[in-house]
Amino acid sequence: MADVSPLLGRTMVLVAHPDDESVGCGVLLQRMRNGIVVFATDGGPTDRYFWGEYGTREAYVELREREARDALGIVGIREVHYLAGPDGRRIQDQEAFRCLPTAFASLKQLVDELKPQALLTLAYEGGHPDHDSCSVLAHALQSERKLPVWEVPLYHRSTDGTGVHQEFLPREGARDEDVASIEATPDELARKRRMVEAYASQPGIVNAFKLDVERFRPQVAYDYSLPPHPGKLNYEVWQWRMGGEEVSRAFTEFLNGRRR
Repeated sequence: MADVSPLLGRTMVLVAHPDDESVGCGVLLQRMRNGIVVFATDGGPTDRYFWGEYGTREAYVELREREARDALGIVGIREVHYLAGPDGRRIQDQEAFRCLPTAFASLKQLVDELKPQALLTLAYEGGHPDHDSCSVLAHALQSERKLPVWEVPLYHRSTDGTGVHQEFLPREGARDEDVASIEATPDELARKRRMVEAYASQPGIVNAFKLDVERFRPQVAYDYSLPPHPGKLNYEVWQWRMGGEEVSRAFTEFLNGRRR
């Protein structure tokens, strides 16, 4: 069984949306001596379905930012940043895969300024295109900056369509002994629950995830030119306007551009 000691110093946590960090690594954040959280998007999709009850997308985004600061304040995380998109503004939810070059430039600038010792990001699993965008950004950063990169799973669909939470997809070359699991103490669990509950705009997450166990591993070698698995991806099941093939093409173009 691996241990998480490489993540306990000055670690940058790169996640897609406010709440990903609390669900995925709310316990680990409490054990870090000097944690940094970076959100790849502003947490506000363009679809009115997500923000209609709040009046405007902008009001919803502002609420999610306040929730994030409240949640992270519970565990003493004060360094919170957002990646910038092509116009210098924050990237909209679901749009990270369309903004990879500028998001990567923004991430590199933060790494150069803040000097983390390790990076923790989301697994490539097809749950959400923004999650997978974080994975490819971290992979590219590791190639350039030689920074140790670890990953945490959130959710995906198995190849038979079943929803899976907080378990890594089976991956050729990935070893069970490389996965580190940590269990929350009662005090850590209480604080993590408060973090998750701070996201009142996301009421489903308290019951959707187990809060007492978290899993991590060094980022495995992915083929980003292909979707994470051959079945229907989670966001395809949700019938969002992008599909796995389109997202993978964007990843391939981004990585090929880096090589050139």
